[in-house]
Amino acid sequence: MVILSLAYVALLFVALISIERYKLAGPLAYIVAVLPALTIIGMFVVIGRYLIEEKDEFLRLLAARQTLVASGFALSIATAWGFLQSFKLVGQFDAYWVVVIWFTGLGLGATINKLSCRQDR
Repeated sequence: MVILSLAYVALLFVALISIERYKLAGPLAYIVAVLPALTIIGMFVVIGRYLIEEKDEFLRLLAARQTLVASGFALSIATAWGFLQSFKLVGQFDAYWVVVIWFTGLGLGATINKLSCRQDR
């Protein structure tokens, strides 16, 4: 995850500089613009592999609950925003923010796990 995070920052920087400053256009611009997204997709793959490969059932349960909370959180906000947007009550937002909301939900899921484990004691 650390390597993918560093790659994300580097590729986002490359995309911003090459497209905005140097006015990269055409098919190459599309490829460069998608490169940072590939690192985020890689993070999802790493999380999925962890869920599959974790041997400890309790740790796997906690990780699964955390990702379910994150997914529900992100999808709920995106859905509510979509309805507000369709009634022209709010403006549009860039779709990549859903990932930011999802990772925020991952933190919320970790907090729920921690509180749940405290109550079990």
